[in-house]
Formats: sequence, C-alpha cells, structure tokens
Amino acid sequence: MAHHELQQPRCAGCGIALQSEHTHTPGYVPESSLDKDSAVCQRCFRIKNYNEASSVTVNQDEFLKLLGGVASTDSLVVHIVDIFDFQGSIISGLQRFVGNNPVLLVVNKIDLLPRVTNWNRLRNWVQKQAKENGLKVADVVLCSARRNTGFDRVVEAVNSLRRRRDVYVVGATNVGKSTLINRLISDYSDLKRELTVSRYPGTTLDAVEIPLEDGKSIIDTPGIVYSSRLTEIIPREDLGAVLPDKPLKPITYQLNEKQTLFFGSLVRFDFVEGERQSFTVYVSGGLPIHRTKMEKADALYAEHRGVMLAPPNLEGLEGMPPWTRHRLRIQPNTEQDVFISGLGWIQANGSSGATVDVYAPRGIKVMLRDSIL
Repeated sequence: MAHHELQQPRCAGCGIALQSEHTHTPGYVPESSLDKDSAVCQRCFRIKNYNEASSVTVNQDEFLKLLGGVASTDSLVVHIVDIFDFQGSIISGLQRFVGNNPVLLVVNKIDLLPRVTNWNRLRNWVQKQAKENGLKVADVVLCSARRNTGFDRVVEAVNSLRRRRDVYVVGATNVGKSTLINRLISDYSDLKRELTVSRYPGTTLDAVEIPLEDGKSIIDTPGIVYSSRLTEIIPREDLGAVLPDKPLKPITYQLNEKQTLFFGSLVRFDFVEGERQSFTVYVSGGLPIHRTKMEKADALYAEHRGVMLAPPNLEGLEGMPPWTRHRLRIQPNTEQDVFISGLGWIQANGSSGATVDVYAPRGIKVMLRDSIL
C-alpha cells in the first residue's frame, strides 16, 4: 500500500494529486482517465478547453447584480463587443457598475468588415457610439479573434491599464469572449499553477477566476443573453445563415418608393416614401434577399414564408415572436444606417431623406444610427 502511495498520479497541468472519488474536490478526474500518462484534473481540462467553463449565460439583470460589487474593487474592466452587432452587444448600464474603474473596450470581428475600412474613422465611430450609450472608455482596441489580428494590441492595452489589478472580462454571448480569455490565459498564466474555476462570492453564478503571476486574477463573467438580438431567438440551425463568417459583401439596391426587401422570412424592409435612391445592405452572404413591390408584399409573404422566403422554415417561424413594425425617418443630408440587431444594417445613400418601415420579430432592437462605414 505504501508503495502505491508513491506512485500516486499527478495532474500534468497543475501538479495536484489526482483522485476520482469526489467530483467537486480539487484533483478530480473521471476514473477512466486516471491511468493515462498525461492525465489532467478536471479544472485544468476546463481551462484548456475553455469554452466549457465560459458557456454559462445569464440575462442582463442577473448579470448586473453579479457586477454589483465591481465598483467597490480596484480593477480593470474589459468589455468585448461585436462590430457586426455593435448596438446589440454593448452592455447598456455598464457605467453605473464599474464605478471609477477604467473600461477597455475591445471591438471584435473586424475581419467581417469590407476591406476598404478606414480604421481611424472606425475607432472614432466606436468612441462616439460608446459615449451615446453612457460609457466612458479608457481605450478602444479593434481586433479579430478568428484571424488573430490585433490581439497583441489587446494584451498591450490590458498590460498598460491593469497596473497589478484584477481584470474583469464582460460581454454578451457570441462576441468572442472565450477566444480572448484563452489568449490572456496563454499570455499571463502557465498551466503549471493551479487554476481555479470558482463561484464568485455572494452569487450563485459561475465566474471563472484565472490566477495571474502577480497574485491577481482574470475574472471571466458569464455571457449575457440579450433577447433583443435576432441571433438569440432564431432556430439554432439558421444561425449559420445569419452570422457572417467572412467579410461582408455589401449589396446595393436602387429602390423606388413603395418597394420592399425581404431578408429570408426574418425581416421585411419597406422604402415607404422618398426620391429614388440606393440602399446598401450589409448582411451575411448566406441570407437570401428577395425584392418586390410593397403592394404585393403581404400576399407574397402569406404564400411563400418559410419556403421561398427562408430561413427560417415554416416550423422555425412558428417558434418566433410575431413581427412588429418600426417606422424610421432618415433626415436629408445625414449618413445613417438602419440597424437590425443580429441581422446587420442597411445604409441609406440618398441625400434627400427617406421614410422606411422595418418589420422584425417583437423585441428585436431596430434603430437608426450614424453610418459605420
């Protein structure tokens, strides 16, 4: 028996003694993995395969409760947003909870923007939009987790703003939070140290704490689910059609008033009133767009929804909220986008103004904003 003690297997990640009796005690591995040479304990496994630990999600109210204590700490808050769904993924009300702590705004998925983008102009646009959302930011970094571009800038910004403090990472679902955390783990923390997945004091929510070399931690908070984003309410199998995975290819339509565009059967766009002008559509290439006259649109939708006008299919449509109409007035001589959270945006190119109606599932955020491009 004593001989067996000497041979007790240790975790290849953090070196803790491995055991398979107690799931919630450090060093746990399923019995089947106990004999493997390079076995890692469940906590290290979760950190290495980070998505599992970071897939916890909450709604905004629960999330803001979780953040309640952050203002009284001395820390850096890193807020990750998705450039494709900027207004849909920014956390409104964040400022109240961060107190005087600096906020680093990390704007992800810039690889989706068409190549002609002027980055300085984009950064200014982001700062202005953040301000309109009541958010004071210490810095803005543009990056792409998927292409691994701009990540060095993110790490540099975290370094310069952190000043030996804890780092809270916050963001909505699907904004690329886990990719960023993975990168921070690999830059700041070696798996030889014991990594903890801990519940945050005073909450029942999982916040993941990743210890840093200087005794501080990166605290990853649950992803926030916003039901105001189309991507949260459509059938899962249609996400691929709506979420772009390569740079957007803008399509420009010359429209006369009283013409309609259908985006699958998800959203309807009516050019109600205005001089003939062009509208440029920025949505995923996987989403079919159908153009018709407004007077025919109701009949077309009734007959072809879920079939020719898809996604979603008929069954998927049944599970979605009914449409509500948003009337938007684009003023003359302004550069504006009609933004539909989770779908993309439609840039109005005329200088004479326009009145448009957007029909989108109830609760989805639809708004006018200053043109992004």
